[in-house]
Amino acid sequence: MTRRLLALGLAALLLSCGRPDVTAELPSGQTVTISQPTFGDAKPHPWNGRAPSSYQVHGIDVSRFQGPIDWRTAADAGVSFAFIKATEGGDRVDAAFHDNWRAAGRAGVPRGAYHFFYFCRPAAEQAEWFIRNVPNSPRALPPVLDMEWNPFSPTCTFRPEPRVVRAEARVFLEAVTRHYGKRPIIYTTVDFFERNQMWLLNGYEFWLRSVAAHPHERYDGHPWTFWQYTGTGIVPGIGKVTDINVFNGDATDWAGWLARNLR
Repeated sequence: MTRRLLALGLAALLLSCGRPDVTAELPSGQTVTISQPTFGDAKPHPWNGRAPSSYQVHGIDVSRFQGPIDWRTAADAGVSFAFIKATEGGDRVDAAFHDNWRAAGRAGVPRGAYHFFYFCRPAAEQAEWFIRNVPNSPRALPPVLDMEWNPFSPTCTFRPEPRVVRAEARVFLEAVTRHYGKRPIIYTTVDFFERNQMWLLNGYEFWLRSVAAHPHERYDGHPWTFWQYTGTGIVPGIGKVTDINVFNGDATDWAGWLARNLR
């Protein structure tokens, strides 16, 4: 653990500490143990209503910006799943993807890969690039399509019309579904969701970002499977702040979801 992480930890609000692990059984007879998280937050939000700490299943999403990760330490601290950045556009692979993918798997952390969409390249090319670089692992979580605006992009700040955004999303989602045999998850943000009427993409699970209120408030009650509630999380085994997420259900729900999505 770095000095920076220790310093942040002193100011952090721990999500939970000392709560017992929860075990749920899969239909196959295997069990899933959920370790209650001992995470912190460098900039904790004063939640009103249902707080993230009320959920049992917590996980992270990471990219090269988190630096080296001790995945076993992270798992022991309560990381029950991870989404790992794999690709962006049609020609970029995250520099840490393959190391994170292998290490998370060795540590027994259920993990999936995500693609950061680039609005200046056809969706078909981006799907092909993702397929070329992400293993078709039967034990992986469903792939994720990350659609959000990137106003800081040095090469593409184009914002297509909503109908074009949704059409391109469908091209990517359908191609990836055919290859991996799993329906991808859609990750998005409040502004992007609203402008592009993303609720019209029926049949897909959503992973929603909302760092100042529960998704039920920010997304007008739209169903969600994962909620990204902070981008300044402190997780043992990770030397920099990271995004933290919860699964929408308890340990038994999580076991059932895994059983449906891991083959």
